[in-house]
Amino acid sequence: MIQLENVPESDELLSRINAMWALSADKILSIENDRQESTTPVFTIDGNYVAQGWTEWTQGFQFGSSILQFDGTGDEQFLDIGCTKTLEEMASHVTHVGVHDHGFNNVSTYGAIRRLILEGKISVDPWQLHFCELALKSSGAVQASRWSETIEGDGYICSFNGPHSLFCDTIRSLRSLALGHQLGHCLMGENDESFCLLDRLVQHARSTARYNVYYGEGRDVYDIRGRVAHESVFNCNDGRYRCPSTQQGYSPFTTWTRGLAWIMTGYPEQLEWLSTRPDEELDVIGGRAETESMMLKAARAACDFYIEFTPTDGVPYWDTGAPGLVQLGDYLGQPSDPFNDFEPVDSSAAAIGAQGLLRLGKYLLDCGDSDGQQYWDAGLVTAASLLSEPYLSTDTSHQGLLLHSVYHRPRGWDNVTNEHGVPSGESCMWGDYHLRELALYLQRALKNETYYTFFGPVGTN
Repeated sequence: MIQLENVPESDELLSRINAMWALSADKILSIENDRQESTTPVFTIDGNYVAQGWTEWTQGFQFGSSILQFDGTGDEQFLDIGCTKTLEEMASHVTHVGVHDHGFNNVSTYGAIRRLILEGKISVDPWQLHFCELALKSSGAVQASRWSETIEGDGYICSFNGPHSLFCDTIRSLRSLALGHQLGHCLMGENDESFCLLDRLVQHARSTARYNVYYGEGRDVYDIRGRVAHESVFNCNDGRYRCPSTQQGYSPFTTWTRGLAWIMTGYPEQLEWLSTRPDEELDVIGGRAETESMMLKAARAACDFYIEFTPTDGVPYWDTGAPGLVQLGDYLGQPSDPFNDFEPVDSSAAAIGAQGLLRLGKYLLDCGDSDGQQYWDAGLVTAASLLSEPYLSTDTSHQGLLLHSVYHRPRGWDNVTNEHGVPSGESCMWGDYHLRELALYLQRALKNETYYTFFGPVGTN
C-alpha cells in the first residue's frame, strides 16, 4: 500500500524535475540521431531504442516528448523537432481507421502544438493553428467512426482487435473526440447523418465504466472494487457482453496495472474537460450530474485500488495477480524491487497512474472534497520515486529515461538480461513520455503556472 506519511516537499520535487529535464534532453537527441526514417521507437534493448512494428501507436509519444521538453525548459530546438516531425510524419495517424490510438498519437502532437499556441508559449501563426485544428477534427471523427453498439443502447470505440473488443486503454483516446467536439466538429455518415462526438465520448466512457471497471458489487467472484479488466468482449450479433479478457495482463480476472493506470488518468481528464462545457450540451446525453457521477465513481474506485495494491513507493508490479508475487513475501508492505527474481515491476504504469492520482486529487479538492488530499499525496509519492534512481535513468549511454518498464509480458517481448527471465533495466516510449508529462504537470502546479490540460486554457475553442 502506498505510504502517505512521507510526502516530498515541493522544492525537492522541483529539483528532481530539473535534473530529469537535463537528462531527458540528451536522450531525445540521441534517439533522433540514431533513428531511421519510417521506423518508430517502441522499447529499448540493452539501452537502445528499437522498433517493434505491431501497431505504430508510439510515434506521437516520440515527437510529443520533444514538445514536452520545450514546454518544460524553453529550449526551442525541441519545439522545432516536435513541429517538424509532426508535419512530416504524423498525417497517416490522423486518418488511421484501424486503431484505437488517436488520443495517444494525435493529441500528443497536433494537440500539444495547438495548446502551446493558445497558452501564448509560441508565436501565433493562424495557419499553423488551423492546420493542427483540422488534424484534430479529423482525428476525432475517424476515432469516433470505429464504433460498436451494445444491447443497452450505448456503444464503444472498438480496439484494433475488432468490433467485439473494448479496451480499457481507449479511455484516453476520448481526448480526440473531446477536442473534435470542442472545435465544433462531428462525424458525418451515410445520407449526411450527423453523429455527435460528445455523445459517443460519453457512451464509450459509460460502457468502459460498466464493463471494464469493477465496484465490489458481486459481478463475479473476483469482483474487487477498483479492479480493471484490460478487455471486454461482446457478441457482435446482438451487442451482448460476454466476458472479460486480456491481451497484455496475466489473466482476465486479475488487474494489468498499465490498464488500471489508463482508467485512473482517462476519467479525471474527462471530468476536467466536462467542467468547461455548458450544461445544455450535456442535457441531451443524460445530464451533467449523471455523467460526472459515472466518471467519478470509476476514477475513485481505480485510484483506491491502485493505492491499496501497490508497494509503498507507488510503483506497481506489472499485474496484481502475477503468479510469482507470492514468492516476494509482503511485497505491498515495502518499496518495489525492480531487480527481484520473480516478477517485473512496470514503471510506465506508475508514470501514467501518478498523473491520474494528481488530477483526481485536485478535482476533488476544487470541489471541496477533502478526500482529494490522499490522492494528491499518493501522486506526489509516486512521482518522487520515478524521478530518482533506480527508476530515473542517469546513464548517459542509455537512451531510455524511465527504467524498469514492461511492454508485453505474456508474449515475452521485453528484454531479459538475467538468468531468472525477469525483464528489468529497460525503457519504453510511452513510459518516457508520461514521465515527462507528469513532470510538466507537477512543475506547473507547484509553481502556480497555467494548469496543464490536453484541451488548453479554459475559454478557448
